[in-house]
Amino acid sequence: MPSYDKADLQRRMHGAVESLKHDLGGLRTGRASTTLLDPIQVEVYGSNMPLNQVATVSAPEPRLLSVQVWDRSNVSLVEKAIRNADLGINPVVDGQNIRLPIPDMTEERRKELSKLAHQYAEKAKIAVRNVRRDGMDNLKQDEKKHEISEDERKRSETDVQKLTDEAIAEIDSILAAKDKEILQR
Repeated sequence: MPSYDKADLQRRMHGAVESLKHDLGGLRTGRASTTLLDPIQVEVYGSNMPLNQVATVSAPEPRLLSVQVWDRSNVSLVEKAIRNADLGINPVVDGQNIRLPIPDMTEERRKELSKLAHQYAEKAKIAVRNVRRDGMDNLKQDEKKHEISEDERKRSETDVQKLTDEAIAEIDSILAAKDKEILQR
């Protein structure tokens, strides 16, 4: 049975792109985004839980996040987790609600974030290229085992390269949009 599987390569490349979107979602731009709090874990009921499992996070205004804690006894734990996340945001407790005003970013911070976004994109591109390499190796193995002809291998290699180019182009466009969002005032 041939070891080359186009659908698997597509799925893995798509995974690299989705991972990039998730990583970039956690970068703080000047605008409030609920994804900013996704990585935060809160220690409640004797275990670490994602913030979104103990509270509702919303962005009622462009520069404000609101965290509505469901259980009053967890408010201070949630506030502590947000403070310890080192996001540069000061939580303001108001009953069971925690307001997070998003401060303006300095030019230096914008450049740092832009650099980080580029690193994330490069990581995603490397992942996509590794998937391409696996696909090309599988095609060569299949040809060696006489499971496919040289023509089929070349045709499939063209498909693999096309998938790679599409994934890289998508990564570049996602990065460009995020960069613009970070660097605009």
